[in-house]
Amino acid sequence: MLVKEVMTPKEKLVSVTQMTPVREALSLMKKHQIRALIVDKNGESGAYGLITFKNILQSIVAEDGDIDLLNVYDIAVTPVISVSQYLDMKYAAQMMVKNSIKRLLVIDNNELQGILTMSDLIGVLMEDNNI
Repeated sequence: MLVKEVMTPKEKLVSVTQMTPVREALSLMKKHQIRALIVDKNGESGAYGLITFKNILQSIVAEDGDIDLLNVYDIAVTPVISVSQYLDMKYAAQMMVKNSIKRLLVIDNNELQGILTMSDLIGVLMEDNNI
């Protein structure tokens, strides 16, 4: 089974620009009930990023950051680890487990195709094993 058969497609993802205020990013996460946002690349040859609850908590709580002074650019992970939609799902799963990664962006030709999450993988395992 290929990553593209399991991933969440880009049409269902929520993204922000690098200059989006962190408070606005948190509002979007709450509104859409999600734990991560895609950070758009800043140009054709730029890199996509990811901002998660963990990034935000680390920046605000652990580092005494002021949420109203931070933009997504300040705390997002860019570039993120990514895979091709044509990769066999088992290799993506191995990469996630071995490196403790919860989300992989799916990128081909430097264009976002979707995201692969641990939840996506668990969902497939449950379907395949009738759990």
